[in-house]
Amino acid sequence: MEQHPTTQQPAEAEQQRYKTLGVRLDEDIHARLSFIAQLSGSTITDEIRRSIEARIDAAQADPELVERAQQVRAEIEREAQARQQAISGFFGKVAVDSETSSGTRTSRRTKPTAPLDQA
Repeated sequence: MEQHPTTQQPAEAEQQRYKTLGVRLDEDIHARLSFIAQLSGSTITDEIRRSIEARIDAAQADPELVERAQQVRAEIEREAQARQQAISGFFGKVAVDSETSSGTRTSRRTKPTAPLDQA
């Protein structure tokens, strides 16, 4: 596998891969979680991470949440399409205006001609 050299320090790369969250727990829940971590030979952080991953897996399997996610995605796609049309319309109007105005304006490089019948 080809590896590309990187100028980042390991600590910087680590910070980019993870987000830090502060979680407030009742003392009782913290004590039980600490005990579970101790029994399983892991850390509280690992136990929290596993719980979050399990919740995400369960949410992705929940038909109601999947349906809502599909509705949200459809709405986002509609909004994106409307924005794209607005931007296309903007550029189309600019292009039409510049074509129309270029036929009526004279170039700055053109020298004005003197009237023919000067007496």
